[in-house]
Amino acid sequence: MLTPYDWLRQSRTGGELLATLELLTARPDLFAAVEAEAGTPSSALHALCARCGLYPRTAPQQPYCAVCDTVIEEAKAQGQISRYATVIWGYVNQLPRQLRAGYGFKDSHILGAYAHDANHFLLAIPRRELKTWLQELLIYHGPDLKGLLQIFPTTGGKFVAMHDLLRRMHYYEARFPMDCLRVRFIYAPHQIFHLREYDRAGVLTFEVGEFVNVLEMAAVFRTVLRPEEQATLRQLLRIEDEQEAQFLWGRFAGQLGAEAKDMLNAWKIRRWPQAQIKLLYVLTDYVTYY
Repeated sequence: MLTPYDWLRQSRTGGELLATLELLTARPDLFAAVEAEAGTPSSALHALCARCGLYPRTAPQQPYCAVCDTVIEEAKAQGQISRYATVIWGYVNQLPRQLRAGYGFKDSHILGAYAHDANHFLLAIPRRELKTWLQELLIYHGPDLKGLLQIFPTTGGKFVAMHDLLRRMHYYEARFPMDCLRVRFIYAPHQIFHLREYDRAGVLTFEVGEFVNVLEMAAVFRTVLRPEEQATLRQLLRIEDEQEAQFLWGRFAGQLGAEAKDMLNAWKIRRWPQAQIKLLYVLTDYVTYY
């Protein structure tokens, strides 16, 4: 018998994950019905599902059981949505108010939510709602909420499927003491193979208030600089020759408005390490304009 969490871990793509989250809430009868068929032995006439490998197929010529067939069909509609979503796996001392039954599950900016137990939850939201959701979390709970929020994308890499990410999030959750609320931000699937490297660079794990501040900086950056200015700045910050960089920086700064110039000078962005610059640019996709 598969639990709701087991069904979530069957997901290979972000679309399948969102579809499963939606079906667990909207059609729990679907999962109950397939459980009643469990135990049918595999044979030439009664083959098992090619996806879950546990339940009988809906028909001999069909490859999937009723649940997997519905998930895959629903995932086609969720695939585009998942491209602009992010997932949060939470390991906390208490479920946030947004995740308690009757509140968060119907919230307009929550794409799907699952409370695994009193200390674990899975949440999918539009990525540009991330700052708003974290700010609400701080308003509702303040310092009372402690643990780790692991934020990761819904688009897997070539060698990393969604179920691989979910398993690794569960594996890494208890590596920090539960003395405050921390955020671990994974923006690309390949990072899960190099967590220590990104932690040493200071761009992976933050206290929640610190991470909200970084998101705020990304929002200001995106608002003050036009897209073409952001692209030009990124190229300038990659130049290793100091004299060339200084010459081109002077020309670039002369084309900026006073507000943008003051912002970059105050941040001393030319002294930032490349990993921190990369994080800022990634986070511009997670925030909205002011």
